[in-house]
Amino acid sequence: MTNVDSNEIDKFSEIASRWWDTESEFKPLHEINPLRLNYINQHSPLEGKRVLDVGCGGGILSESMAKAGAVVTGIDLAEPALEIATLHAMEAQVTNVDYECSSAEDYAAQHEGSFDIVTCMEMLEHVPDPGGVVNSCHRLLKPGGAAFFSTLNRNNKSWLLAIVGAEYILNLLPRGTHDWNRFIKPSELSAWCRNANLQTQDITGLQYQPFSKTYSTGGDVDVNYMMFTVA
Repeated sequence: MTNVDSNEIDKFSEIASRWWDTESEFKPLHEINPLRLNYINQHSPLEGKRVLDVGCGGGILSESMAKAGAVVTGIDLAEPALEIATLHAMEAQVTNVDYECSSAEDYAAQHEGSFDIVTCMEMLEHVPDPGGVVNSCHRLLKPGGAAFFSTLNRNNKSWLLAIVGAEYILNLLPRGTHDWNRFIKPSELSAWCRNANLQTQDITGLQYQPFSKTYSTGGDVDVNYMMFTVA
């Protein structure tokens, strides 16, 4: 596998035991998960759909999509995170989700055209070739299927808010969680989608309000954003 950053895998493996601790460094993921789930369900209803969650980590989004009625497979390369995801699903008695250790590229080679929906959230900025992951997401979709991506924009505002603010001032994330140079402009993600024959249908921003300590969606895509595409 060439589209893998072993340092990123090791970083998330070391903290895998805390994936489901809502007061840990994964607290922001727990807080934005309802917004992510609603965005997906709004544009492509999950009930009865076969879904692949690429870069699923400890299964926060995967499990919530399964609870919404989808049959979900989560894939990741951090095995400790997958073990936590599997254990949590068992404890929560969520039977319509399973997890496999695989890259998007390898999984696409074995399961091309198998899924109604593919999600890839907060993952693209952690791999050397995000465009390759986008292409694999398209290969995994059935004709007319939906792919959802979320990542961080690359500009001065995102450096101030997502790096300086989130990691050094507000301590929302551990220092070093993100590399600003790997952030992805919406125009870049849209271009990768076009090259992969995915048509962008919607782009929505995700904002954090530091005074109320809440998240919301809206038109501001300067920092975090989500994108809905169809095959």
